[in-house]
Amino acid sequence: MSNMTKQALEASLKRLLLQKPLDKITIQDLTSDCGISRMAFYYHFKDIYDLVEWACKEDASHALQGKKTYATWQEGLMQIFDAVLENKPFILNAYRCISREQIESYLFSLTCNLIRNVVQEQAVGREISEEDKEFIAQFYKYSFVGIMLDWIKQGMKEEYHEIVDKICTTMQGNIKNSIDNFTKRGE
Repeated sequence: MSNMTKQALEASLKRLLLQKPLDKITIQDLTSDCGISRMAFYYHFKDIYDLVEWACKEDASHALQGKKTYATWQEGLMQIFDAVLENKPFILNAYRCISREQIESYLFSLTCNLIRNVVQEQAVGREISEEDKEFIAQFYKYSFVGIMLDWIKQGMKEEYHEIVDKICTTMQGNIKNSIDNFTKRGE
């Protein structure tokens, strides 16, 4: 029941974002829209921004189901763009009304596990520290998120399949090369 209430509030928030900006939506709007009490809202979230953060994390977990390996990371990246585009009013509103850091946090949560798992998979059997693997994952995560933030800032107008293709072309073999370089550095 608890998760259903959270999901109802998320759906309500996304519906209301089609009508008005995030900073004009009140808790009363949300609770009226999904037929719950204010008390129920506050049982789950401390404020609307807490709901936004939860919704972002939920979207992130659904976007990458099963797409966290070297063989599937390109599909995973495509699904990240799909998830962002599917939530375009939500993302653009959040980008305009809340801090860039919260959007970055959302995108980081979408991309971090994808990249971290690819790095872990590519490093199997290699002499590379966890710290170095984490650095490589962070490096690529920031690259992906920077490109996505530019796309969002420009109103998500560019065809994202082309962006993903360019990212994939740029990345071809680079994570493995990064691991090789870190391995050689440690010798």
